[in-house]
Amino acid sequence: MNLQIEVRTAEEFIQVVPIGEIDVYSAPAFKEELFTVIQNTKKNLVIDGEKLDYIDSTGLGVLIGGLKRMREKGLSITITGLNPNVHKLFTITALDKPFNIKGA
Repeated sequence: MNLQIEVRTAEEFIQVVPIGEIDVYSAPAFKEELFTVIQNTKKNLVIDGEKLDYIDSTGLGVLIGGLKRMREKGLSITITGLNPNVHKLFTITALDKPFNIKGA
């Protein structure tokens, strides 16, 4: 499955919506888009995971890199709407601790 990425600007934050799967094949495109958004924003980031079907360790690595860049700017990443299987991966890998995850 291909990955689509939507970026929406709200008054208080930037929302990134990955649609599909973030895996070893699609992670480079996700990284490029995410890091461009991070570089160009002064707002907190919300990643809407409602339409994220799957993420592997490569995708998680991209998110960790993004979180590091956001923290360097004094900003945060919140992840919302994860389906139960994807949320479980964040819990198993203990990435539910550094990321602000809302809703499951």
